Amino acid sequence: MTVRQGMAREGTAREGVANLPPPPATGAWQEGDPPGDRRWMTPDSPLPLEAGGELPGVRVAYETWGRLAPDGSNAVLVLHALTGDSHVVGPAGPGHPTAGWWEGLIGPGRALDTDRWFVVAPNVLGGCQGSTGPSSRRPDGRRWGGAFPFLTQRDQVAAEAHLADALGIESWALVIGGSMGGMRALEWAVTHPARVRSLLVLASTGAASAEQIAWAGIQLHAIRSDPGWRGGDYHDAGPGRGPHAGLGIARRLAHVTYRCEPELQARFGRLPQGDEDPWRGGRRQVESYLDHHADKLVRRFDAGSYVTLAEAMNAHDIGRGRGGTAAALCRVTARTIVAGIDSDRLYPLVQQAELADGIPGADRLRVIESPHGHDGFLIEVDQVASLVRELTADQPRLAAECR
Repeated sequence: MTVRQGMAREGTAREGVANLPPPPATGAWQEGDPPGDRRWMTPDSPLPLEAGGELPGVRVAYETWGRLAPDGSNAVLVLHALTGDSHVVGPAGPGHPTAGWWEGLIGPGRALDTDRWFVVAPNVLGGCQGSTGPSSRRPDGRRWGGAFPFLTQRDQVAAEAHLADALGIESWALVIGGSMGGMRALEWAVTHPARVRSLLVLASTGAASAEQIAWAGIQLHAIRSDPGWRGGDYHDAGPGRGPHAGLGIARRLAHVTYRCEPELQARFGRLPQGDEDPWRGGRRQVESYLDHHADKLVRRFDAGSYVTLAEAMNAHDIGRGRGGTAAALCRVTARTIVAGIDSDRLYPLVQQAELADGIPGADRLRVIESPHGHDGFLIEVDQVASLVRELTADQPRLAAECR
């Protein structure tokens, strides 16, 4: 198993994508692009997959902040949601098309104080920002594309366990994740209870519901119906020839479910966008807002990864093969906080209540107050930070030699 710092090829820096219309066929990080703050871990052998078979040539991209204590006791694992990546905090720049997605949570004096904690954030297996996914090349040099295998959350956690081993981390002081990241956080605590001492699950669920599967299924259909999809083998097409329309539709639909109706009404109402006339083909402000988010995503993400990760989320069931959800949750030994968003219509509070009731180390459901719907776990950083501090308040401090 190897861990290495990335190397950039001269002349290929991509400092931003906002001024690059039409978009490239994929917004994935590509070999030879600037590594940014990423490092990589490569297991010594192929990764066995829950659905059968194995995935060879796996690499997991990750970023770290702080310093690992000599006994490895101060490590924290941060797990991202569907379109996130390892760049939790930090500016946009070469290798990182966007700034960190959880700014304000990690750093000196923050809830995850890097003078105290060693924070690790991997890009999920199947993702597109440095970890092995559909846009990656197989060991023989060909793109995976449409031949990329079906993954589950358990496969992704297995890859992350290899990363922990490579970093010398026997157990995590805290595992934290929201939405899809919360699914993986739960899988960590159920699959490896001795390796998770504290757990913070935000806006997530023990199993994908029929409605959640339905919303994701429509998004998958939009991507696969795009002529540019080509069965998933589009990565070497020229600019503007990828499945951007389908991915953009998927993003628009998803983004509506991530927010809530009162917020959209208060922000946009029925107002037109600028001087555009909706009666003559123009847009309203809320349509322009969705167009903006769609355009941003197609320039920094990969349609194949979106499909792979959405399918893994649809397959999420903490109780599969374990006697059901209740039996699986009883395996968790970590001190746990489960929190939901009061305005979340995609992952409603009843799902987090089931987790809080079923995990022995949890007390009561915590509710984050936010007008922003599901995205509240990303936006209400102060409330999330308060929960982090509560879980970590009595954890051992770093030894003096680590400072």
